[in-house]
Amino acid sequence: MIRTTRRSVLAAAALLPLFAGAAVAEDVELTYAGSGGGLAQVMDMLFDKPFTEKTGVRIKPLATTDRVSAMRAMMQAGNPIWDVAELTPVEYATASLEGWLEEIDWAAVDPNNLLPADAKLKDGGVAATYSTILAQRTDKLPEGKKMTSWADFWDVATFPGPRALQDSVLDNLEFALLADGVAAKEVYAVLSTPEGVDRAFAKLDQIKPHIVAWWTAGAQPVQMLSDGEVNYTSAWNGRITQLKKEGVPVEAVWNGGGLKPSYVGILKGTKHKAEAQQYVSFMITDPVRSAEFAKMVAYPGMVKGLYDHMDAEAGRELPTYPENLAGQFVTDAVFWAKNMDALQERWQEWLLD
Repeated sequence: MIRTTRRSVLAAAALLPLFAGAAVAEDVELTYAGSGGGLAQVMDMLFDKPFTEKTGVRIKPLATTDRVSAMRAMMQAGNPIWDVAELTPVEYATASLEGWLEEIDWAAVDPNNLLPADAKLKDGGVAATYSTILAQRTDKLPEGKKMTSWADFWDVATFPGPRALQDSVLDNLEFALLADGVAAKEVYAVLSTPEGVDRAFAKLDQIKPHIVAWWTAGAQPVQMLSDGEVNYTSAWNGRITQLKKEGVPVEAVWNGGGLKPSYVGILKGTKHKAEAQQYVSFMITDPVRSAEFAKMVAYPGMVKGLYDHMDAEAGRELPTYPENLAGQFVTDAVFWAKNMDALQERWQEWLLD
């Protein structure tokens, strides 16, 4: 648990307006729908127990999977049994489009404006981030050369060797357009047209013969890199950081990475909106707590000052480190919520062709 003496005075001051009425909420219990497992243990240590100690509001964590189906059933029944939920980009976009989330009063949640505008949506906040990046075995590179982009990944003449990609239309269409010369900020404008989708699949046609594996679980690209089965692959940043710590000669290429926020939202109809907002504020607006979380999980939030409380070397391994963030695109959750079914169907047909 983080000691009180280590918390920033600024962040503590920012929370005072929210916590002024904490004594009134002593009998309140919030149900938090999360991922469970090791992440839940970290959440309990860094957020849940300290929040209860400070406010008297108890947190009941639930390990959940298909949150979209669960939220849909709750909304149809008019009985939300969750108060706060962790949401993937597509889950958040679906819930937002369907009107399943309460609007957040950011003036109360983040009164000192410690979060960037991108982290404060109308009905959700960015709690953590991870990136799907290009990973390379540095001992397999041609002498004097190094991959720096997805265009290099597609360049099989300069960078020969086995490759892998995830079995998912999400990311691969974006990577293909980047490899074809589309600027990161223009990816979704291009992908939102039929011609852009065709362009992405045409570019994927070029790399398809050189892909030896389409991975389906996060551990697979890590194992393939470790065993030398592939020289280059897409992967999740935290897995590559850990592999590097284990002594495998690997390197992440942040340029062209797909940054994916993990959102936190408050379910429409909760009886404890004020306390839920307190919890959201406690979770995502303190740079010290956020830094401790990132040290343990390697998926940082976006609060200002986070990297002031981390060793610079450790910070360079994280997706929101300023130098790493510069060349990435943020996954457009709304685009994928609207288009996932049709594009995934085309992807499956393309794989089998």
